Amino acid sequence: MTQAATYLDHNASAPLLPEAKAAMLAAFELTGNPSSVHRHGRLLRNAVDTARRQVARLAGAEHDQVVFTGSATEAITQAIVGGADALRIDGIVISAGEHVAALKAAELTGLPVTRVDLDGDGRIRVDQLAAAIGSADMVGLRLLVCVHLVNNETGVVQPVEDIERLVGPSPHYLFVDAVQGFGKLDLAFAARAPDMMALSAHKIGGPAGVGALLLKGHADQVRLIPGGGQEQGRRGGTEPAALIAGFGAAADSFPGRFEKAGAAALIERAEAGMRAVAPDLVVFGAAARRVGSVSNFAVPGLKNSVAMMGLDLLGLSVSAGSACSSGKVGPSHVLAAMGVAPELGECALRLSLGWSSTADDVAAFLSGFGEVVGRHRSRHGRAA
Repeated sequence: MTQAATYLDHNASAPLLPEAKAAMLAAFELTGNPSSVHRHGRLLRNAVDTARRQVARLAGAEHDQVVFTGSATEAITQAIVGGADALRIDGIVISAGEHVAALKAAELTGLPVTRVDLDGDGRIRVDQLAAAIGSADMVGLRLLVCVHLVNNETGVVQPVEDIERLVGPSPHYLFVDAVQGFGKLDLAFAARAPDMMALSAHKIGGPAGVGALLLKGHADQVRLIPGGGQEQGRRGGTEPAALIAGFGAAADSFPGRFEKAGAAALIERAEAGMRAVAPDLVVFGAAARRVGSVSNFAVPGLKNSVAMMGLDLLGLSVSAGSACSSGKVGPSHVLAAMGVAPELGECALRLSLGWSSTADDVAAFLSGFGEVVGRHRSRHGRAA
């Protein structure tokens, strides 16, 4: 199969940064186990510890607050399932727009789960969250509140600071899925209220197969995989030193690369160009604050399955939303939670840019978009 010439799906996975590749290759040259006390083991341990400091620096965390995991999904599951047990949680409060990994982890706890709606612009309904916390306080229940910092489908930045003010001074705990905000927004984990945060390497140009969970000291007993005492006893299993080294190098390199790419300006250009072709274009979350590198949009009547196929044939890789649905193109639970009509939701596509994106990529996309929309409308007897 021919590789797509233009990659426009950074939210699914960002291309590997050269610095991350170099760090991984250097670590692959080393032999041993990071837990071994001999020289070979110490060299690998040094690679892991260097990466821990690099990830901590980008997340605004202390280095000992970083726990490496096998993926962001594992980190999310450790926070929610492990947290429910270790923190003696009575119930989970979670937004309806969370990543499916968080929604499934909440169900797995077996605890009562309260889902908080999104508003029409894709923001978590803080009033509903406050009501859920108030109800729990009345009967002395302890909650684990689970929210995302940036929605992976729409790019909408959530009102986490407002949520922190609700949860911070209470007996409840706060977990934030910061995967799509890492490297793009200031997390300042050590100084802020969240007790736990999940991160991913491959969203910032690191390798797939490694993530991290940030833990405050009072949540340090949160476990999922006990194992043999690795990661200070917080996540068992021999650390994949090469993947972790790549994660650290990506954390060191991504911010400057992302800013230089100017993804936000490119997204603005893409949306303006799409509106010129399709004046009836709908951009989901357009009235809310967005992270700037993502556009979730729809041309009414043009099904996303049809549009994706047409764009793919032109060498343009976009998505219909989350890439975590076994490659299926189906209805988005995020758009449904925003109250988007099903027939419009079936037309939604996501364009996401990143460190390697260029103006030429956007120009190629707009050319292909115009061709796909024009072909569709000519078949259906409508002017573009």
